[in-house]
Amino acid sequence: MEMFFGLLDPDYFAATIRLATPLLFATLGGILNERAGIINIGLEGTMLMAALTGVFGAWFIGSPWLGFACGVVAGALVAWIHAFVSISLGANQIVSGTAINLLGLGLSSFLIRIVFGLKEQQRVVPHFDLVSLPLLADLPLLGPVLFHQHALVYVAFLLVPVLWVILYRTRWGLMITAAGEHPHAASSVGIDPLRVRYACTVLSGALAGAGGAFLSLGQLHFFQDEMVAGRGFIALAALIFGRWNPVGGMIACLIFGAADALQFRGQAVGLAIPHQFMLMFPYVLTLAILIVVGGKSQGPAAIGIPYRRN
Repeated sequence: MEMFFGLLDPDYFAATIRLATPLLFATLGGILNERAGIINIGLEGTMLMAALTGVFGAWFIGSPWLGFACGVVAGALVAWIHAFVSISLGANQIVSGTAINLLGLGLSSFLIRIVFGLKEQQRVVPHFDLVSLPLLADLPLLGPVLFHQHALVYVAFLLVPVLWVILYRTRWGLMITAAGEHPHAASSVGIDPLRVRYACTVLSGALAGAGGAFLSLGQLHFFQDEMVAGRGFIALAALIFGRWNPVGGMIACLIFGAADALQFRGQAVGLAIPHQFMLMFPYVLTLAILIVVGGKSQGPAAIGIPYRRN
């Protein structure tokens, strides 16, 4: 027990925030998407393609910020495919998202070998370093945890209140809610549900792309097959846990980030637990939370239902 509590030092909590960041980007995107009435289980494949594109951009351009921008654009383009298939063509949204996941898994593995070759797949590229905020980083306890992070960590957590204000305090937020709850009623008052759903789906992909690019440029500094490792699906669980609310989603991401950080620290200090069980812990926690809260959460009324103009 003493060894367990010894894990919970400032470095552990700082790692929790960093590990929660890619989940938070994807969760905020998923919230935006689903509140507009579109299911996107393709977050996993979107993050994977963005992680790869971010690495390519950073390597060939020489800038992690431009590489990150490439990842965001790639995520938006992948989401546009999902929007076209599920909104314009009215195809099953689950099938479309599954196809994106499979495409991302296979195409990313193929492209990294074509571009970097078989021997240099994990080539280290220009990446983001930790940033210490002046004065704040010197605060006891809170300084190393909150104010010695990657710049994108601050961006992700600042997006939480921004998205909350948009959804609950602006006309655009009302339009998003209307498109996800009663698209025909929204249409009767001059709102175009198709346009709203398209915009939210593409923005969702851009946010998921930000999460994927952060993984490759902020955490690993290279691309690796299947590096997203289920985080896209954990983001879906987080938005359900958070009841499609940005603040609730952030809390869920921090819980999952804490679980992920715990398994890393546990392996590092040599806890007397098989490492396979430590690796399973974040995913077992995800299933447990879904079992407890999944049935009690009620999504938008028209989620997953194709809309057709009369």
